[in-house]
Amino acid sequence: QVQLVESGGGLVQAGGSLSLSCAASVRIFSTEAFGWYRQAPGKQRELVAKIASAGRTYYADSVKGRFTISRDNAENTVYLQMNSLKPEDTAVYYCAAKEAYSSTSNWLPDEYDYWGQGTQVTVSS
Repeated sequence: QVQLVESGGGLVQAGGSLSLSCAASVRIFSTEAFGWYRQAPGKQRELVAKIASAGRTYYADSVKGRFTISRDNAENTVYLQMNSLKPEDTAVYYCAAKEAYSSTSNWLPDEYDYWGQGTQVTVSS
């Protein structure tokens, strides 16, 4: 049973930083691809960033240069470092996982099989 638990959300002023964590309980962490998504009130869920099992990354244009996704295979954790936060970054942030079956894959899935419960990020102006 795959379990993803996000943490690190909170309230921050515009221009500030937050670091989100996603602790993953999976059979083999190093073969999983991960993504961070967010959903603001009244809006559809949108992709924020992805990371392949081999470490290749992808960012939405809206966060490029401000957010960094990373993974620590020894700690079974995926991170999202968010800098220069803007009020429009306010949303519930979700971690997602998909089995890539290889620790050396650069595949960045478009869909994910497992999702966390989300963590609220609120950026005040």
